[in-house]
Amino acid sequence: MVIYNVTTNVQEEVHDEWLKWMKAEYIPAMLDTGKFTNALMTKVLSKEPMGGITYSVQYTAESMAYLKTFYVEDHAAMIAKTSVFKGKIVEFSTELQVMDQQ
Repeated sequence: MVIYNVTTNVQEEVHDEWLKWMKAEYIPAMLDTGKFTNALMTKVLSKEPMGGITYSVQYTAESMAYLKTFYVEDHAAMIAKTSVFKGKIVEFSTELQVMDQQ
């Protein structure tokens, strides 16, 4: 199992709009790709020196093959969806391998 983690810092002026959009549109669209089994959205509690509010969304995939297929088939379209918030969000992604779950 692998996790595709996307960390996003959101400017406060668009925070409420972005959060509603993530919950109602973006995360469901990610799950609709069929590459992820679930998504966990968390708020980062530590303050960022640059300001804003930071979130982490962890999308779980059954295998690296699913994640690679996501990159080929869906990634560009999903990135394009975020353009509505261009200049108002900063994000980066990481790939995580689940080693143990208790």
